[in-house]
Amino acid sequence: MAVSKETINTIAQLARLEFREEEKARFGQQFEQIIEYFNALEAINLDGVEPLKTILDADINVFREDEVKREITTVEALSNAPKHNGVFFKVPKVIG
Repeated sequence: MAVSKETINTIAQLARLEFREEEKARFGQQFEQIIEYFNALEAINLDGVEPLKTILDADINVFREDEVKREITTVEALSNAPKHNGVFFKVPKVIG
């Protein structure tokens, strides 16, 4: 499948990329190879193949259990802040 220059320009615009003409030609060839690879994958018969949920034999929760720990005080939270008013962090205004 040939990839047109218009398609390459559209992809570049969507990705916010700029290509020189020789890069566009190389990108077009690479994109055609990618499309050929996906077409080859589509040709594989997957009848009777179950979707792979995990590569592990069993479902194992790798996350630790939540632990209740001591909360920090406002003074502790603000102790490393470059600017604060004793109650809140002070940050530059970002909304006009």
